[in-house]
Amino acid sequence: MKINTLAASLIFTGMFSLTVSSTASAQPDNGLALDNAVNSDFRQGKNTARDLERHPKETLNFFGIKPTDTVIELWPGGGWYAEILAPYLADKGRYIGGNFDTNPEDEKQRNGYRAKVGKKFEQWLDQNKAQLGQASSVTFDPPNSYKLGKDNSADVVVTFRNLHNWAMKDYLEPVFGAVYKVLKPGGTFGVVEHRAEPGMDVRTGYMDQTQIIKLAEKMGFVFVASSEVNANAKDTKDHPKGVWTLPPRLALGDQDKEKYLSIGESDRMTLKFTKK
Repeated sequence: MKINTLAASLIFTGMFSLTVSSTASAQPDNGLALDNAVNSDFRQGKNTARDLERHPKETLNFFGIKPTDTVIELWPGGGWYAEILAPYLADKGRYIGGNFDTNPEDEKQRNGYRAKVGKKFEQWLDQNKAQLGQASSVTFDPPNSYKLGKDNSADVVVTFRNLHNWAMKDYLEPVFGAVYKVLKPGGTFGVVEHRAEPGMDVRTGYMDQTQIIKLAEKMGFVFVASSEVNANAKDTKDHPKGVWTLPPRLALGDQDKEKYLSIGESDRMTLKFTKK
């Protein structure tokens, strides 16, 4: 399957049907550890304010992430989920951010948006070592950098509201391939993405859920389940500037601002896959 080749590229990053069964004796502190990470004062107030729309505890529980896991987050951006995941994994696991190239060869790119965001993320890692344990980063910047680490080395790979960026450049298949390689057999690939209606152009920022599942299966993943934890029935998906019309971006500025605030963030798919 090939997802549309597009002339435009928009880069904006950031982030209940099934419960994975486990015994209390296997991981007795998972719930408390995640509660502590979500409710920690370590998180920025502007980020915790979005919890009601992004449902981090429910989303990470759905993916089944344990405190002992090695977890790679693709394109952490401003660190919304990193503020939760890295402290959660600090004692017994490890967080790795698949970050932008902070020093690309091209001079224009070195001074561009992605390099600046990447540098800020690296600074955050460096300044918060005491809270983040072995947290680190790896350069993941398609099409130049896909390698996420040693093959079969990660327990979980997650990404939040990023698939459309790769799809607009026809990078989605190699991205999924890189995820498959780095995951251990039985490892989890967790995806949250703006959910399209059938036939919508990916330049709107919305993606077709059926196509995403088909592509993942083509790359060797097994589709486990979807969750409606990040669904939003108020999102009509017909906005003048696509998904970026909605909060938190609010691409129209003050124009109809209250209307879009009342809709809230996008309707999103939440998908769980495993590596065979």
